[in-house]
Amino acid sequence: MKFDYYIFVDYSENFFGYMIMDALKINDFIPKISKFAHYKELKYKSSYLHSIKKLIKESNIQKEIFKIKIKEVRETPEIYADLVEFIKIHDNCLIFFSVDDKQYSNFERLVKNLDGENNKVVRESELKKGSKEYKLSLVIDTLLNIERLKNGKKD
Repeated sequence: MKFDYYIFVDYSENFFGYMIMDALKINDFIPKISKFAHYKELKYKSSYLHSIKKLIKESNIQKEIFKIKIKEVRETPEIYADLVEFIKIHDNCLIFFSVDDKQYSNFERLVKNLDGENNKVVRESELKKGSKEYKLSLVIDTLLNIERLKNGKKD
């Protein structure tokens, strides 16, 4: 199945966010994020975040992303409202969703009620390591961790 958009919904302690990528930009975007890694699996987390922040700034990575939003968990309804609006506006598009395992069942129900036939929802843990979807999910994971640590939440 060829998707028009890829949406990654993730959670990190007190923060919840999403990232939307236009499928047409993914092949140019993937090389720019080759150094991204899964935060929880890293031994030297502080060094990683320092170098990845520099990479994000130099490569202007956020400019390549169609839309991104990170909020505190208490603002989860705003995240869901944005995504519902996006699905409704793009009802003729095929959309791939990768959703944090903790949010999966609620999110899957929501998407199926809106437009289940044009969308595919998968758990983040089901992404094949090394796939483009997995690599893209590392971006929102990293950005959430940067935001969490910027706001004083330590590991």
